[in-house]
Amino acid sequence: MTSAADSPSPGRTRRPSWAGRNYTLLTAAAVATNLGSQGALIASAFAVLDIGGDGGDVGLVAAARTLPLVLFLLIGGAVADRLPRHRVMVAANTLNCVSQAAFATLVIAGEPRLWQMMMLSALGGTGQAFFNPAAEGMLMSSVSGPQASRAFAMFRMAMHGAGLGGAALGGAMVAAIGPGWVLAVDAVAFAVAGSLRAFLDVSHIPAREPGGGLLSDLRDGWREFSGRPWLWTIVAQFSVVVAVVGAAEAVYGPLVARDSLGGAGPWGLALGAFGLGTVGGALLMTRWKPRRLLLAGTLCVFPLAAPSAALAVPLPVGWLCAVMLVSGLSIEVFGVSWMTALHQEIPEDKLSRVSAYDWFGSIAMVPLATALAGPAEVAFGRTAALCGCAILVVVVTAAVLCVPDVRNLTRRTKAVARGASTPDRVPGSADAEGAVGRLG
Repeated sequence: MTSAADSPSPGRTRRPSWAGRNYTLLTAAAVATNLGSQGALIASAFAVLDIGGDGGDVGLVAAARTLPLVLFLLIGGAVADRLPRHRVMVAANTLNCVSQAAFATLVIAGEPRLWQMMMLSALGGTGQAFFNPAAEGMLMSSVSGPQASRAFAMFRMAMHGAGLGGAALGGAMVAAIGPGWVLAVDAVAFAVAGSLRAFLDVSHIPAREPGGGLLSDLRDGWREFSGRPWLWTIVAQFSVVVAVVGAAEAVYGPLVARDSLGGAGPWGLALGAFGLGTVGGALLMTRWKPRRLLLAGTLCVFPLAAPSAALAVPLPVGWLCAVMLVSGLSIEVFGVSWMTALHQEIPEDKLSRVSAYDWFGSIAMVPLATALAGPAEVAFGRTAALCGCAILVVVVTAAVLCVPDVRNLTRRTKAVARGASTPDRVPGSADAEGAVGRLG
């Protein structure tokens, strides 16, 4: 039921009942950060290449950002379930803003040293470690009811639409004015997003009861995580998928673009095509509600192997963009289905901790993969390394489909209480019970 406060008054644009104040602020902030961050990913890689760095150096800077993200994620999840989530998000955005501003200043001013780039990237990764679990918990607590899946799809469509523009614009700006100014734009975007998130309302979230401390909170989160086979098996799958795809896009992609595609502009266009695919996938998921959430989502992970294979050839820019478009659309089906499953199955007071274990498992191998990408290229050749990335995606995704819970978990149609843990369920029995969805 919609309250009087939520009802549109004459002269005001009608908006869906689930698109409340928090949801609107979160979406606007995500648009701002994705506009800046997608361009910054390209800019940081080419900033390293511009000072004479090679693939190994690009991988080291990428790994320097991801390593503290892995180290501090679990702590970030526990903190986000204890403190007001919006304060954690604002503090993290502030750290990201400062680190990117310093990175931009070094690049614009002269020749930054590799260790300086790694240190500032590490600060940015630390901010993300506290931001990600808080943001996911905040988003999931901002929507409820049977329209949750559509809300997640609309949020992701806006976020990826901004990423699409950011990647295309970022690639063009790197080519035209240099990577330093693109990094400066990213710092401004973090400042804008942090300002928006400061106005989030957390009064609807029940106060957390005092617990036994940080370790006790982490143990509670682990019990929620490890007790659900569909959850930990898919996270284990994505520990491999995210690592090899991250190595392909952060290290090999810029190198292939420099050597065979014409530089930063074409690579930005290819990343933009992936972003366009994710927008299309999110648009699809506003209408399509697959009954077997995780089966449909997991089948759509297979196309994520295609970009690595396309870079291995390498395909011309037009064909590469087509491959990236299809893979972006497919992975977004997984992303919305995954968020819907988490929203449906995980108690609200444990969302950030479970999200932290999800993020931790998914990215735990990224620092190793990005750091080893350069040596792997030297040892086996770039083509063989990229083919290996594609094969690993296919193998681990096929393995996950052997798990009954992944094949059988179904969408619910009625809401259930979200304030406490629910008894273990047999996957696939949700319709009888009745109740109400990463690389993003």
